[in-house]
Amino acid sequence: MPEIGEVARIVHYLRKHVVNKTIRAVRTQEDDIIYGKVGTSASAFQKAMTGKKIVDARQQGKYFWLVMSEPPHPLMHFGMSGWMKFSNDDSAYYKPAAKEENPEWPPKYWKFVLEMDGDDKCEAAFVDARRLGRIRLIDAPGEELRKVSPLKENGPDPVTDKDILTVDWLAKKLRSKKVPVKALLLDQANISGVGNWVGDEVLYQAKIHPEQYSNTFSDAQIKQLHDALMYVCDLACETLAESDRFPEDWLMKHRWGKGKKDSNKLPNGAKITFLKVGGRTSAVVPSVQKKTGAVAGDVGASEQEDDDGDESIETKPAARQQRNSAAASNGLAGNGSKRGRAKKQEQDEDVKQEDEEDKPAPKRAKKGNAKAEQKAAVKEPEAGRRRSTRNK
Repeated sequence: MPEIGEVARIVHYLRKHVVNKTIRAVRTQEDDIIYGKVGTSASAFQKAMTGKKIVDARQQGKYFWLVMSEPPHPLMHFGMSGWMKFSNDDSAYYKPAAKEENPEWPPKYWKFVLEMDGDDKCEAAFVDARRLGRIRLIDAPGEELRKVSPLKENGPDPVTDKDILTVDWLAKKLRSKKVPVKALLLDQANISGVGNWVGDEVLYQAKIHPEQYSNTFSDAQIKQLHDALMYVCDLACETLAESDRFPEDWLMKHRWGKGKKDSNKLPNGAKITFLKVGGRTSAVVPSVQKKTGAVAGDVGASEQEDDDGDESIETKPAARQQRNSAAASNGLAGNGSKRGRAKKQEQDEDVKQEDEEDKPAPKRAKKGNAKAEQKAAVKEPEAGRRRSTRNK
C-alpha cells in the first residue's frame, strides 16, 4: 500500500506536470466501487474536471487532492494498489530503467485520464488493479478540505502538522489507549500516513517492540518514538520514497526476504523476525526492540478493510481467543489431520499474500520484459465485485 512517502512522490509529480495547467479533456471509466462507494460517478467526475484549472496538489497522510480553480475538488486515496501514471514521465519509485519504445497508454486498469493544455501534451492517469482506491469530489473551498469529511476524521500528518504532532500530543495519545503501539500507529484516526513498513521502521528506529501496550512507555521512550516518527516520515518524503536513497541500515531495506535462507539480517548481522500485530505482519529486530512493559499477549486481532482500503483494527476478547486456542489444540485443527493441513496451507497463503501487499511497487520493467510484466499483472475483477485477500 502506498504510504506517506509514496503519496508525497505523486504530489511531487502532480505539481511538476499538471499544476497551473487547464484540463483540456477528461476520459473516464465508470466504476461503481472506486467512484460509487464514496458517492460520486465517473460521469460526474468528468463533468466537474473538464475545462478547470489545477491550482495546487496537496496531501494529508495517504490522501491527496487537487485544488481546482473552483469547487468541487477531487480527493483521492490509492488503497492497496492504486497509483498515478504520466504519459511523459515515469513516476515509479524504483531504479530508473530503459524506457519502452511503445508504452501502453492509457495504462492498464485506468480509471480516469486527464489531458492537459500545454506544449508537452501531458496526460495523467489514475490506475488501480484491485479497485480498493477511492475518488471523491468535495464541494468545499479549496483551503477548507481538511475541515470536512473524510480528512477531518484523520489524525495529523507527521510532515505537514508538526505544530500539532508534538511530543506532548503523542504522549497523551499513547496514554489514552491500551492497544499495541503498532496498531495505534497504523490507525489513520490517530496519525495520518503511517502504514506497515513505515510503522515497523519507526518502531525499529525507536527501539520499541510493536506488541507493547501504548500506555506503558516512559517519557524517554515517547521522545524516542516521536523523534523516530519525524525522522522516518521526513526522509521518506524527502527522498520521494526511493528506497535506494534510504540509509543502508534501515530495516525497510532488508525486510523483504522473508523465508529465504540467510536473507533476514541487517548489515550488522542482527536477525529480523516476523510476527502478527493487529492483524498485520510486523518485522522486528529482537536484539534491538526489547519489551519493557506489558505486551498484547492476551489480545488477538482481526483486520478488515474500510471503504478506503485502510486497516481498521478490531480486537477480540481474551475469552474468545482462548476458545480459539482450545479448538486449535483439540486435534481437529492439528497439522496431522486433513482439515488441519488445509487450514495451515490457507494460513500460509494468507501470510504470503499479506507480505506481498506490504512490499513497495514492483521495479520498473526493463526493456524486453513486457511479456513478463503482462503475465504478472492482476486480473481486474468484474464490476461490482470487491476483492480482498484478508480474512474477514
